[in-house]
Order: sequence, then C-alpha cells, then structure tokens
Amino acid sequence: MIELKNLGKKYKSKNLEIVAIEDVNLTIKDGEIYGIIGLSGAGKSTLVRCINLLEIPTLGQVIIDGEDITKISRKKLLELRRSIGMIFQGFNLLEQRTVIRNVMFPLEIAGEKLDKAKTRAMELLKLIGLEDRASSYPSQLSGGQKQRVAIARALATNPKYLLCDEATSALDPNTTRSILDLLKQINDTMGVTIIVITHEMRVIDQICDRVAVLDQSRIAEEGKVSEVFINPKSKIAKELIFPDKKANFEIHGGRRIRLTFHPDYSMEPLISEMILECQIPISILFADIKEIDGGSYGQMIVELPSENKDAEKIITWLTNSVIEWQEEV
Repeated sequence: MIELKNLGKKYKSKNLEIVAIEDVNLTIKDGEIYGIIGLSGAGKSTLVRCINLLEIPTLGQVIIDGEDITKISRKKLLELRRSIGMIFQGFNLLEQRTVIRNVMFPLEIAGEKLDKAKTRAMELLKLIGLEDRASSYPSQLSGGQKQRVAIARALATNPKYLLCDEATSALDPNTTRSILDLLKQINDTMGVTIIVITHEMRVIDQICDRVAVLDQSRIAEEGKVSEVFINPKSKIAKELIFPDKKANFEIHGGRRIRLTFHPDYSMEPLISEMILECQIPISILFADIKEIDGGSYGQMIVELPSENKDAEKIITWLTNSVIEWQEEV
C-alpha cells in the first residue's frame, strides 16, 4: 500500500518559489489501478515522481508498505526502487540497444546473470506480443510498440508497483486502447498495483478503480471513478469530464441542469418519457455514456424552458424520477 501524507514539493530560484504540489493526502491500495488526473501544470508528474523519490518532497511523508521512504538510506532506496517500475510519455528507450537488451537493462544493473536476464526479457516480450521484434532497434518500432517495450522493461524486476506518467498521451486512440488493455491485463494476471497519471478522462474511465483530481497543486476531489463521473463536485472535475464542450453550454434563456443515469436506467428512454408526460420541449446541450466498472453510466446537460412554470414542471418530474440531477452554475 502507498500512503502520501501532507505531501508538498516546492521549487526555489533566486527570486521565485513555485509550489508544485501542496498538502496531498492519498492512500493507494494494493492491487488497484489508481488514476491521478489534472490539467497541464497541475502537479501530476511531480506527484508521481515523489512516490519513488525521483523528486524529493519538501514536506510530508511517502509511506510504502508501512515504511516512510523519505527517511531510509540511499542504499535501501535503490533496492526499493526495484519494486517500483515506471513508464513515461517519451518511452525513454536506449536507441543503441535492441528491444531485448532494453528490457534486460534493469536486470543487468541489478547484477542478474545474462542468461537469466535474457530468459526473463523474452518472457516479457511474449507477454506484450513483441517476441518477434527482440532483435529490432527502437527506431524500427511504432509508438505503440515502443511503449510496450517500455512496459516490459518496467516489469523486468517483478515490481509490486507500476507508475505510468502520461504513458498514452503521445499515442493515437486505437493504440492508447491497446496499451490500456495491456495494463489492465498486467494488473489482473500479475497483481501489480498501477498508478496512472493523465490529463484525459477517457484513460481514467477505461481502466481505473479510483481517481484523484488534481487542481493547482492540490487534490480537488477523490473517489471511485463511477462516483466522480456521475457526481463531480469540483469545477475542474466537471471540465475534465466535459472536455471542449463549453461552447455548447451557453444558456439562451433557460436554466441549465445536469442529469446522470446509473447502469440500471442508462439504456431506458427516460428523457422521452419526461417530454411526453410534461408536454414541454427541452434543449439537449451535451450527452455521453461510458462503460465504467462493467456498467453503463450516462450523463446529459439540458437547458430548461425560459418560462418558469414550464421549467418547474420539468423539475417536479425529475424529482419524482430515478434520474439524479443538479443545477449547473
């Protein structure tokens, strides 16, 4: 288990102090896929690098399996890092090494015998579906293939934890999906705890169990992915769930409300029933449905009629329905 307590990181120059993260408190349970999402500059990458002390926190504790690693020796920290794999947006492969030698690299550093290192590397290349590219060089691979090799390399030392820092942001949607499926497979079959850093909600809702939303260096909200999706409490969470849709949210006279649909009702024609029963039209500004935790969760932004009597009739119907709703401000 990973616990972050009152974690803070500041960068100082001669005349300037930059707060990267501030008072972060998180608990990441063994075996889960935990997402940390935020806009660029929110402090996501700094936060994940504090977990393995690639960045040394200014304040607070990083507790891994009950031990505060900010207080351990350099030698013990190096040993601990073998249990924490990491993959990056830019792949960070060694261009002069073949695919198999890239995967072997952490084992060579750890002093493993070459024949055992090669056997382990081939096992991992088979896992990621690239055993036929063992002798290729990174320049001969696609972006998705490079990231698969980076994942295999991160798994070489049998880590308990895997940190993914924007690991799919340089990839196209189809390749992103395949990489996320691979991470889910690794989590399911190997029990590796995975921490995913991203600015994309589609990454979070595809594979994560829980999510923390980071905004301006602080945690804005945290919870199960389905709960945050259905009922985002912070402004930043709403912006991330509704990316690039703000232009469609302009109000033309009526109030704007957000409707959410749980899996039991997401496929039912509830909006049609509401319009037919109330005999009042509404404007749909945005609608979406996502598969999260094996269920279909729906959401919709609608604009009520400008006539107050008609708007209240809609509100009364919604209040007595299974649809959850809240007014958007």
